Amino acid sequence: MKQLVAAATRRKPRSGVLGTFERFLTAWVALAILTGIGLGLIVPGVFAHVAELEVASVNLVVAVLIWLMIYPMMLKVEPDCLSDVRRRPRGLILTLSINWLVKPFTMAGLAYLFFRFVYADFVTTGEADEYIAGMILLGVAPCTAMVFVWSQLTNGNPNYTLAQVSINDLILVFAFAPIAGLLLGVTDLVVPWSTLITSVAIFVVIPLVAGLATRSSLIRKNGPEAVDVFAGRLKATSIVGLLLTVVLLFGFQAETIIEQPASVLMIAIPLLIQGYGIFAIGYASARALRLPFDVAAPAAMIGTSNFFELAVAVAVSLYGLGSGAALATVVGVLIEVPVMLSLVSFANRTKGWFPSLSTDTNRPPVVETTKSA
Repeated sequence: MKQLVAAATRRKPRSGVLGTFERFLTAWVALAILTGIGLGLIVPGVFAHVAELEVASVNLVVAVLIWLMIYPMMLKVEPDCLSDVRRRPRGLILTLSINWLVKPFTMAGLAYLFFRFVYADFVTTGEADEYIAGMILLGVAPCTAMVFVWSQLTNGNPNYTLAQVSINDLILVFAFAPIAGLLLGVTDLVVPWSTLITSVAIFVVIPLVAGLATRSSLIRKNGPEAVDVFAGRLKATSIVGLLLTVVLLFGFQAETIIEQPASVLMIAIPLLIQGYGIFAIGYASARALRLPFDVAAPAAMIGTSNFFELAVAVAVSLYGLGSGAALATVVGVLIEVPVMLSLVSFANRTKGWFPSLSTDTNRPPVVETTKSA
């Protein structure tokens, strides 16, 4: 662990340029995946105990690790963040359109295509129904927490990202049950409000309040530049939090991965197509709209990520813990980090496709015109 921290902090990269450690982040994550699976098989009791430390289907250990990842971004959020969105609403409109008018229905379409036709000879009708249901639940549950991590890794606008997530969560309260019920053919779907409210409180409200309080204190004592200095010091903590999260997620499901590799693979293929496809739609639309990069990247990634705590909770309540639906939501959790890191890398390499925007949160945003690639 000390070596990881030292590697991440050894040299501060120039603005907009990934450091050596971050450029090889995919390799570190691959190592974390193998470590998680290995430890999950060697000491399954430890992971079982950690998995039990949850409130309303939200694992508290994972929550703490996610706090470590998103806290540096929350430090940069300004109290009047919604004013920036009012001046530039197109990024928000794009996010909401992808999340609620496109993603649930493309996910349902892919689920039916693969499990009714492509995999028809390999799964029973009952298994297919449950796998389809789990994928649909993932598609109707856009991300709440991890998108802050992906936004931070692409130098996303923290104010705009917070507004996108917050408004998306508000719509989620009203839209999740009707859309999920429609696509599942379930008329009495019950939303696990405890999971929804607890997740929003843990992953948005608590780190936001902590970030605003710290930001205010730093500015009052040492000036605005102290915020960036302090956030930079936390970069290593954020990276280590991401790697430990991966170890835990794969450790939790190590036995499932080993015991049901064919099922995991069958579910993963359409989920991968969905993830990359939704990102492509969102990213291309953002480019067509000429959104600045620090708004475009998070906008595309919110639709690609999933609110897996909610999806897992609903799948378990409707179909049972050992169901195919629950397995499908778990596979969604497992592939999300590798997929999103590959998209982060792609976005950082293609930021020249978009107009650039100053992300200095201590000054009004200034648009600088650059040529499109």
